[in-house]
Amino acid sequence: MVDLSDIRELYAYNRSADQRTLQVSAKLTGEAFVRPLGNSFSSVRDTLAHILSGEWIWLERWQGRFPTTFLDPAAFPTVDSLRSRWETVDGDCRNFIQTLSGERLRRQLSYINRVGERFSYLLWQQMLHVVNHSSYHRGQVTTMLRQLGAEVISTDFLAYYDENPPK
Repeated sequence: MVDLSDIRELYAYNRSADQRTLQVSAKLTGEAFVRPLGNSFSSVRDTLAHILSGEWIWLERWQGRFPTTFLDPAAFPTVDSLRSRWETVDGDCRNFIQTLSGERLRRQLSYINRVGERFSYLLWQQMLHVVNHSSYHRGQVTTMLRQLGAEVISTDFLAYYDENPPK
C-alpha cells in the first residue's frame, strides 16, 4: 500500500514525464506527428491523446462521473492543442490530489467503465494503475519517435529524481 505522500510524488513524476514527452513530440513536423506507424494507437498524436484520455477518464471516475468515450485524437491537430487540454486535466488532478486523505486512498471506489460494467478497487490501486498505464504508452511514443528519427528523452522514474532530488 502507498500513502498520500507517495501518491503526490508519483503524480509529480507522471506530470513531469508527460511534459517531457510533449516537449520532445513538439519538435516533430505536423506530418510526422500524425503519421501512421502501425502501433496500438496509430501515431504519436493518437498515442498521446490516448494517454491524456486515460488520465482524464480516471480522474472523472474518481469524482463520480463515468465518461463512455475517449477523447477524439482528431480534436488535437497539434502538440500545442494537446498540451492545452493536458494542462486543464493536470490542474484538475492536482486539485483532486490536494483534497485526498490517507483514509480515502484506502477506501474502495466503484466506477462504471466505458461499456457499462461496474468495477471496484481501492483508490490507491486505481491511481497507481493510471501512472503505470501512462508510462507504458509513453514508452510506445519513445519507440515511435525513434522510428521517425526524432530526439528521445528519458522519462524513467529515477531520471525524474536526477532532476528533482527528494527534499
